[in-house]
Amino acid sequence: MKIKTISITLITLTLLGLIGYRITKNSEESEKGGGKGDKKPPMMVDAIVVSETNFANTISLSGSIEANENVEIRSEVSGIVEKIYFTEGTNVSKGQVLLKVNDIELRAQLSQAQTRQSLASENERRAKLLLQKEAISQEEYDIASAEFRSLKAQTQLIQAQIAKTTLKAPFSGKIGLRNISPGTYLTPTTLITKLVSANQVKISFSIPEKYASEVENNSPILFTIPNNPEKFTAKIYAIEPEIETSTRTLKIRAIAENPNGKLLAGTFATIELPLKNIKGAIQIPSEAVVPVQDGKVVYIANNGKAKEVKIETIARTEKDVIVTQGIKSGDTILTSGVMALKEEAEIKVKVKQSKLPASNF
Repeated sequence: MKIKTISITLITLTLLGLIGYRITKNSEESEKGGGKGDKKPPMMVDAIVVSETNFANTISLSGSIEANENVEIRSEVSGIVEKIYFTEGTNVSKGQVLLKVNDIELRAQLSQAQTRQSLASENERRAKLLLQKEAISQEEYDIASAEFRSLKAQTQLIQAQIAKTTLKAPFSGKIGLRNISPGTYLTPTTLITKLVSANQVKISFSIPEKYASEVENNSPILFTIPNNPEKFTAKIYAIEPEIETSTRTLKIRAIAENPNGKLLAGTFATIELPLKNIKGAIQIPSEAVVPVQDGKVVYIANNGKAKEVKIETIARTEKDVIVTQGIKSGDTILTSGVMALKEEAEIKVKVKQSKLPASNF
């Protein structure tokens, strides 16, 4: 009986020992296996090797087209419109008569003033003869002379008002839509029509103050207008002498020929403004740049690991960014997966050929 109990006890202990050994062994193997699983494989990334280049810097700006000359036609005198001599939407020449205001009352006043002037002129002549004979005093002659000069000035004033009843084009251009009809009573506040000079147009735009020193008079620019693929040329002719403090921009104006009338005042314009060439710049794809709180960074390959580098940029094109500080010629810039990268992350790099524009080399 004792032998049987001992045997059972030994068998039980042996089984428990085997079970414990297996559990311990499985646990060790599980830990080893887990350790292998935690180690991530290197991240596959694309990259390019960069080099320095001389970059022809051009910035894109928004502007507007303005008429070279633009005036609202109004009458300086009040009166009834007697005749209209222009047709809406047509070209007129400088000095061409546009409109006539009835001047019958002014002409009557002129006739009256001329009669008084003639009489005063005769009185002044007689007074001069009498003064020479010492028949009247110098004071009496002065009164007659002043009367003549006053009436002469009044006559000239009425003549000037009559001249203003004939409205003429101040410059050659295209006449707009008229807002009056024959018989309309005009006042100086009545807008008759508009006159626009269309042979040349002005392009007005503003640039950030950091580019102010890079713009000069007579510099050429290119611009386009909506729904027209054609590129037009203009030349800068005026630069504002001060920075606008509210926007920190500098206002510039260029002039363009418009012989075919394609460019209409008020049209939006997209301007390509060439600046000074940037020497020793590096051009990288914009997708390689990661914005951070205090600027921009890129990742470069460094002995199989990603290295974060802060950069300074000066311009950008449609697809690329121009870097002036932070990276150098020969650096391998990572261009894919950059948002998921961290400092010292293990990477496997696939270098692609840079596709920079040939004109920039």
